[in-house]
Amino acid sequence: MIGGERVGAILAAGGSGARAGQAKQWLSLGGESVLVRSARTLSECDLVDVLVAVVPPGDEPRAQHELAEVVHKPVTDVAGGPARADSVRNGFAALGVCPIVLVHDAARPFATSELVRAVALVAARDGAALAAVEATDTVKKAAPLGRGAVLPVVETTLDRRALWLAQTPQGFRADVLARAYEAAGTAAAEATDECALVERLGLPVTLVPGEAGNFKITTADDIARARARFEAPVAMGIGYDVHPFAAGRRLVLGGVEFEGDGLLGHSDADICAHAIGDAILGAAGLGDLGRHFPDTDAQWKGISSLKLLREIARKAGEVGWRVGNCDVTLAARRPKIAPRADEMRLRLAEAIGIAPAQVNVKATTGEKLGFVGRGEGIAAHAVALLLKSAG
Repeated sequence: MIGGERVGAILAAGGSGARAGQAKQWLSLGGESVLVRSARTLSECDLVDVLVAVVPPGDEPRAQHELAEVVHKPVTDVAGGPARADSVRNGFAALGVCPIVLVHDAARPFATSELVRAVALVAARDGAALAAVEATDTVKKAAPLGRGAVLPVVETTLDRRALWLAQTPQGFRADVLARAYEAAGTAAAEATDECALVERLGLPVTLVPGEAGNFKITTADDIARARARFEAPVAMGIGYDVHPFAAGRRLVLGGVEFEGDGLLGHSDADICAHAIGDAILGAAGLGDLGRHFPDTDAQWKGISSLKLLREIARKAGEVGWRVGNCDVTLAARRPKIAPRADEMRLRLAEAIGIAPAQVNVKATTGEKLGFVGRGEGIAAHAVALLLKSAG
């Protein structure tokens, strides 16, 4: 509350995310959705009493489930409309009696509660306010494209000293926002924010210094920038596998066939590829080999483990990772690995989709200790370093 007046916050999250290629409000950032992070910012402001989250029609139950665990203030979930103005108007109607209203884009999850507080106080005093930052780049106004033109040309250079870049939250006295919507009518859908509607009434809108980090997630590049705030650019995984020898089977290590008895396993039992694959899966947070290729599934019986490794690299790529390098150590009394290590590196690298220089293969004999030293089987230890993919 401000001076005994309730403050309601509308979280605008009704868009489809067409420019970003996905619905931004459900994008996961460090394990939490954009919607959750933005809602937390609003709810942690001591002045905010109630929230309304406006989400795409049909997503209300999902929003209710996600927000129930993080928002410890009354929160209502309503369906949005075809345009931003329609969505905010729906949220406004669901707020109830709140003389002071805040509107915040869910796609700005990096705003702080201090900024929310500052906007609310100024809106209560002046009637309308918005967070904004001063333009620091030279701003050019483009001339209309001429016939046959492909690229625009500069019409004039604007005085950046008078230019501010609008952010959210934006705040209003409820009667001011209601008048602005009523006056705009159906034309409200053309406005890119609520302050533009208030400006049409000829009423002042006070600028509140915003935050440089309070950027809006709009494009795929913005998604990458947002994820970089929460997710490490590198990840490491460790893989381990062991197989006993089995007479009558082919011995395949690193995609290369050796002489002698093979290893017991559901696939071709290429322990080298298995350990590397497990390391990649671990680094990408995708579980282990058994989860993706269970030995109870007939489709994997006898399959080349290089095919599995290729699929693992693809799965890691789907969640934004590429393999930087991997290193595998085989503990084997037999066969001799060193003479064919380079061939193994080549096969493994081809399967992963990296250069042979990014794969290392080495071996130890086990010094006659344990099952390896007794020649009963082979063990493999692997480490993989993953790098965040660009974009």
